[in-house]
Amino acid sequence: MSGAQASAPARPVDVAVGILMKPNGDVLLGQRPAGKPYAGYWEFPGGKVDPGETILEALKREFMEELGIEVLSADEWCGVEHVYEHAHVRLHFFISREWRGEPQSLENQAFAWQGVVSVEPLLPATIPLLEWIHR
Repeated sequence: MSGAQASAPARPVDVAVGILMKPNGDVLLGQRPAGKPYAGYWEFPGGKVDPGETILEALKREFMEELGIEVLSADEWCGVEHVYEHAHVRLHFFISREWRGEPQSLENQAFAWQGVVSVEPLLPATIPLLEWIHR
């Protein structure tokens, strides 16, 4: 192989990810805004864990900042590491069936409740999680 290749950071970044799930099984997906890597791709909402913050605290903060939702409870579900061109992430997934408020687009992102997922493109790390949820 020739030419330089971009490499992701060796140490993974911890990311809290929330799956809001309605009683009928629908889940909330958000679309990554312009200016971010993978802009336009759909994913579960969440964000980086700040120093000194627990993963659940990060999840609650991110949902308030991004969607104006107060997560009342969330169960840790699974963890997945994924290496993107721009980052190596350790995704900590939580499922929440209990929250206060209706999602709002506070960071100018689109979002959609999905049962059978019909939005695309999907962020690569999101695809296997959707398959696991709907088994």
